[in-house]
Amino acid sequence: MSEAIPLSPLETKIRTHALLVSIGFLIFLPLGTLTARYLRTYTNRWWFGHSTINFVISAPLIFAGWALGHQATTESLIGHFNDRHKQIGLALLVLYLFQLTLGAFIHFIRIPFLFVGHRPPQNYFHAILGLAILALAAYEVHYGYTTEWPTITGNVHPVPESAKHAWLALIIVSTGFDVPYMTYVNDSMDRYSGRYMGWGSCFCVASISRRAKDGC
Repeated sequence: MSEAIPLSPLETKIRTHALLVSIGFLIFLPLGTLTARYLRTYTNRWWFGHSTINFVISAPLIFAGWALGHQATTESLIGHFNDRHKQIGLALLVLYLFQLTLGAFIHFIRIPFLFVGHRPPQNYFHAILGLAILALAAYEVHYGYTTEWPTITGNVHPVPESAKHAWLALIIVSTGFDVPYMTYVNDSMDRYSGRYMGWGSCFCVASISRRAKDGC
């Protein structure tokens, strides 16, 4: 961003909003997912690390970032939830809260007698929903810096190329760690669901990258 003109208070708030939610959704949530997938191969005590990263660390970042975005919208006087970025932001918050609730339910309430030898359906839904949230968050961040920032601020300070490169790097790194492991896990049910989720991740990232290239 240009240093000739200082950022306005509104721009500073929006930038902080963007940093917080990007760190929460694009760094810590993928890290929490990978923690669960890798640690469960070696120990049954993986849930503490998974829940700590996805809730204790990620939640304050996500809630604070979302609150700042809401405040910035109020200050800009352009209305709440009246465009794609704001609507997806609300959807992400609701999905994240639902995902946390579902994860706690799966961990604390067991119904093994219905699914002997296999994982319950909600476990697979939890995993697929997690990947969907990450893909949607990646799109939301991209839309935020390509469309929402110029719309609200007038693009006096264009988003630097380094921020765009950082976004793409986070997507590539997350997928690079996710897909190889998802395509090989121990039992047959995990192996099937892992392949589905891994290639699903590839499709989501390819779609998002194509949108970014096309400027969508």
